[in-house]
Amino acid sequence: MSRPLVIFGCGGQGREIAAIVLQVAPQSGEKPSVLGFIDDNPSDENVARVEALGIPFLGRSNVVSEIPPGTEFVVGVADGAVRERLTVVAEQGGLVPAILQHPDATVGPICQLGPGTVLWPGARLTTNVQLGRHVHVNQNVTIGHDTVADDFVTINPSAAVSGMVRLGRRCLIGAGAVVLQGRHVGEDAVVGASACVTRDVPASVTRKGIPAR
Repeated sequence: MSRPLVIFGCGGQGREIAAIVLQVAPQSGEKPSVLGFIDDNPSDENVARVEALGIPFLGRSNVVSEIPPGTEFVVGVADGAVRERLTVVAEQGGLVPAILQHPDATVGPICQLGPGTVLWPGARLTTNVQLGRHVHVNQNVTIGHDTVADDFVTINPSAAVSGMVRLGRRCLIGAGAVVLQGRHVGEDAVVGASACVTRDVPASVTRKGIPAR
C-alpha cells in the first residue's frame, strides 16, 4: 500500500528527494509514492528530467487546489525562505507535511524531527537533536548532541555541526562547513562552504573562511 506525496520543486534538490522517497522503508505497511512535482518556474530541462524518472510534472502551485486534502508534501528547494513560502501555499491548500528519512541516515535517542524534515543518505544525528519544521539535512552531515535547528534550516553536504549548537530560522550551513561546540548561528545567516565557525554568527550575515569571518 502507498500514500501519495507531492514534491514542490523539480530542480536538483527536488529530484534528490524523489530518489530518497524511492528508498524509504514502509511504515505501518505504507510507503510514500510521488504523485508528481509542482514548480512555479520550471525549466524545460528539469521537467524532462522529472518525467524521465517516471513522475509527472503537475504544474504550478495553483494546482494545489486540485490535489485531495490530506495528501502529503515536501518542499525540495534549498533556499529556506522560498521553502517557507511554498509551505504556506501547500498547507493553505490542505496538504500535510511528510517526514522523509533515507535508510542510510541514522537518528539517535531523544531526537525530534519536525514536519517536512528530510534526511539525506549518510546524515547522522547523535542524541537529543531537535530539528524544527522543514529542515534539510543533506548527504553525510553530522549533528552533535543537544543541538537545536529552527524551522527551514538548510545544512549542505558533509557539514559538521558540533554539540550544543543553535541554528536560527532559515540559516544555511554550507557544504563541508564546521560549526564548533556551543556556537549560535543566527536567523537568515549564511555560513560559507568549508568555513569553520569559532564564534557566534549574528542574524542575516554571511561568514566565510577559517576561522569564519
